[in-house]
Amino acid sequence: MALEQQINEGIKAAMKAKDEARLRALRAIKSAILLEKTAEGRSGELTEADEHRMLQKMAKQRRESIEIYRQQNRDDLVRKEAEELAVIEEFLPKQMDEQELKAALQQIIQQVGARGPADMGKVMGVATRQLAGRADNKTIADIVKVLLQK
Repeated sequence: MALEQQINEGIKAAMKAKDEARLRALRAIKSAILLEKTAEGRSGELTEADEHRMLQKMAKQRRESIEIYRQQNRDDLVRKEAEELAVIEEFLPKQMDEQELKAALQQIIQQVGARGPADMGKVMGVATRQLAGRADNKTIADIVKVLLQK
């Protein structure tokens, strides 16, 4: 089932269950889908990669907001963002753990023949394409930086 159909079904279920947090998150996802589909230069259809990229962006925004709200001692807003993040993450592919990510990145480093920090761009280009949706780009960059310094 396409993401948009899953979201629409989820909205109906959340409305029936009167689950406001889930409904809020699903409506945000639906809104993002509509914005992506109607963006200039779009054909009106989203690929699975587009959907994953959009969901990753939404999850990243929620994580950043949670961090800011924690610094401001706004627990009420932290809770809301965390609830939305949990729903968004349900639609993302399973994230790689650090060991899996390191192994995959070491393989990519060997594949592109990277020798040091100067080759980070080559590694990141391949890594972000191969690991799209399964790992955060910032985490990938941090681990690549460490691996290339060895």
